[in-house]
Amino acid sequence: MSVLRILHVVGSAQNEFYCDLSRLYAQDCLSATADRSRYDFHIAYITPDGLWRFPSSLNREDINTAKPMSLADAIQFITSKNIDLVLPQMFCTAGMTYYRALFDLLGIPYIGNTPDVMAIALHKARAKAIVSAAGVKIPHSELLRRGDVPTIKPPVVVKPESSANSLGVTLVTNSADYETALKKAFEHSKEVIVEEFIELGREVRGGIIVKDGELVGLPLEEYLVIPDENPIRTYADKLKATDEGELSFAAKDNKKSWIVDPKDPATERVQEIAKKCHQALGCRHYSLFDFRIDPHGQPWFIEAGLYCSFASKSVISTMAKASGIPLNELFSKMIDETLISV
Repeated sequence: MSVLRILHVVGSAQNEFYCDLSRLYAQDCLSATADRSRYDFHIAYITPDGLWRFPSSLNREDINTAKPMSLADAIQFITSKNIDLVLPQMFCTAGMTYYRALFDLLGIPYIGNTPDVMAIALHKARAKAIVSAAGVKIPHSELLRRGDVPTIKPPVVVKPESSANSLGVTLVTNSADYETALKKAFEHSKEVIVEEFIELGREVRGGIIVKDGELVGLPLEEYLVIPDENPIRTYADKLKATDEGELSFAAKDNKKSWIVDPKDPATERVQEIAKKCHQALGCRHYSLFDFRIDPHGQPWFIEAGLYCSFASKSVISTMAKASGIPLNELFSKMIDETLISV
């Protein structure tokens, strides 16, 4: 079997936060999936100045000593390496869209969803509209721009329309708090969603992978949400900073998140809805969706998170492991699904 040359595209052209987030997941993936008999890993690292580097590892020292290149020089370098496959590891808007489109232009296949699908998922209001048209229940919401006045009465969730990891998200229970919540959300996006608060219930994620052309529902992951203490998940529930200033995972333990028993009545129901979402949005390879389950057991679509770094702590990886698919097998299956369609 020939060794596949795989390029991990890491970093962010947007800001240092997304650089650090990308590097956090990519480092985990590189160590968890390393198999020199099957893969020859290469790294492209993009910084907020738009320059490219090709370090030997994701250690800061190796990144800093790697030669910075323009986009034109980086394309020439990449094509000289005869890369077989790209694994996008970027979480910023440009990373999920423009940089994926670049590899479409270069004719190099990549694991994961296409830039047009990613752009729709990143715009939460558009994703909601599409899955709603497919018959999936969504909370009542409105999309605001600066100067607009919200009309939905609290309780509501105010969130940037395109940020991830709950940046800028606030639960508003009193109309007097709208101004502060909107100001916070507009710091992260030009548009803001005001969304009807779905009473708990539960909060879960449903994941889908494509296996031999068929959609396979993965075990659900549930998150700790308590009505009177933390009724919504915040940034602090997902990421934290170490004493050295590095990002680390906050929710990857069985206290804040856990795999739902496959026999739980919610599992099959959410899996079927997740498949509808996957098809409606035009996803490929895999997909991931957040749902609130109300006290009556009804799941409500909240948003799509159509990325996976194939790190050991990635949500799709955790779900797959719980279903009996270890990370290396999942990684191999997704590579096969990618290459078979080329």
